[in-house]
Parts: sequence; C-alpha cells; structure tokens
Amino acid sequence: MHAPPPPLSSGARPSSNHLRSNMATLLCSISAAARRLLGGPGLRAGDVAAAAAAAAAARFYSKDNEGSWFRSLFVHKVDPRKDAHSTLLSKKETSNLYKIQFHNVKPEYLDAYNSLTEAVLPKLHLDEDYPCSLVGNWNTWYGEQDQAVHLWRFSGGYPALMDCMNKLKNNKEYLEFRKERSQMLLSRRNQMLLEFSFWNEPQPRAGPNIYELRTYKLKPGTMIEWGNNWARAIKYRQENQEAVGGFFSQIGELYVVHHLWAYKDLQSREETRNAAWRKRGWDENVYYTVPLVRHMESRIMIPLKISPLQ
Repeated sequence: MHAPPPPLSSGARPSSNHLRSNMATLLCSISAAARRLLGGPGLRAGDVAAAAAAAAAARFYSKDNEGSWFRSLFVHKVDPRKDAHSTLLSKKETSNLYKIQFHNVKPEYLDAYNSLTEAVLPKLHLDEDYPCSLVGNWNTWYGEQDQAVHLWRFSGGYPALMDCMNKLKNNKEYLEFRKERSQMLLSRRNQMLLEFSFWNEPQPRAGPNIYELRTYKLKPGTMIEWGNNWARAIKYRQENQEAVGGFFSQIGELYVVHHLWAYKDLQSREETRNAAWRKRGWDENVYYTVPLVRHMESRIMIPLKISPLQ
C-alpha cells in the first residue's frame, strides 16, 4: 500500500511544490482503496485518511491555483475571442442580409398559393425604392410536402430591412396579398441570415434545375470550426458550378446553417456528390464537421416561375 503523505502542522498552508510532489501518491492511494472497495472485503483504516487528504488537496488546488497541475486534469482552457462569429465568417465587402421564409400550405391550396405569389411578388419588387430583391422561390419536392420556400436579399443590412417593413405597412396591394394568403397557410416561419465569406453570392441562374437546401443545426459554439473546415472544403464542390450559396442564421433559430446547391436533375446530383468523395481532402471535411451537427435535413426543391434561380 502507498504510504500517505506526511501531515501538515495545524494552521500551516501547503505549498504548491508540497502538494504537487504528493499528488501522485494521493491518487494512487485513492485508486487502491477503490479497487478494494469494489473487489475486496472492505476498506482499510488508512483508506479514509488518504481520501480525506486528497479531497483537501483538491479543494486547495481548485480554489487557489487555477493554473495548477491538478486543475488542468479537469478544466480545458478556452481562448477568448475578440469578435463574434458573424463578424469573422460573413462577407466584409458587402452588407447583405438575407431572409428565408418557410410556408406550410394547405394541400388543397398549393396551386392557388403559387398563382397568387407569382402574380403579386414581382410587382412589389419593381419599385426601385424597395431595397430588397428576390433571390429564389421554390416548392419543396422531396422533404416536407406542400411547402414553399422564399429567399430575399436586403442590400444594406438591417436598415434596409426596416425600410422595407415600413414601406410594406402602407402598401395596400401587399396587405391584401397577405390577407388572402393567410387563408391558404397552415404555418410559417422565417430566419434572418448572413452569407459565408467563402461561398458564392447567389446570382440568377438559367434552368431548368432542381435545388437542394441542406440545413444543419449545429452544437452551440461550433460555428467558427464549421466555417474553418468549409472554407477549405468548398473548392471540392465547385467543379460543376453546383454551389449556389451558403448562409448562417442570425435571428430565429440560431446555430443553423443552410447550403444551397443546384443540379440538372437527381441523377446529376448523385454523380456530383459521388465525385466529391474521390477528391483527396473531402473526406477530412466530413470527418471533422459531422461531430458538430445535432440535426440535418435535405430538401429537394423546384423553382417557381418568378424565381431568379431557375
């Protein structure tokens, strides 16, 4: 049995060197006592004393020596960041803000909803004073059914967003549109997004194409790590110009990432994705980013007639 360390005189304060030199002995004593407790007939007289001494040393280390060897066994150092991840990961040369909307439509109203949307939304965006542009409009084909997805860009960030909201409050056609549309919806939700600096900015695209919206819900605190890995990996997914845009949430559900891809058809999607696995380095991106994900979802979407992304 390991001998317990020599006791300290009453009121004496142990030095760091004294505790450090005896900590290994204390831990070995606890380990031996634990083995006897689990597999032997009972504790020995010295076991309780050894455990008490170790506990006292641990309290001293935790309270007074934050950089101590003992505390370092249990505490991971975290380097403080000087900037929010939104500042580190978003495009610096633009101040674009994006809004994505998900409308769950009553199945019997989907065609009427599409017709109403295609008739009204383009008119609203003809106003040059309206600092907002349509990026894409889709129906979900595979994924959540009877769903419409809309993506807007606000050039000028939050001031542009507020300007649009104030103008829409006084737009009679828009108010009538919302009133009629509300009768067709089961639910709706939205998010405000920023675009990753290393992704393409979404630009109008000729069709026909199908679009895949891959949504990743990350563990809080992992957005920087996600961005660092994808900044290197995006080069593996540019060969067929399939990368349309990459975004992360700022308002709404947080730590959500959306990747938007375009393909000619489902077979083209399959071939393009398989080709990525044959490129050295793509597997590393998957290996390092999968542990960051709590939930992921894929939508295959068909563009509406008015969508700039066709």
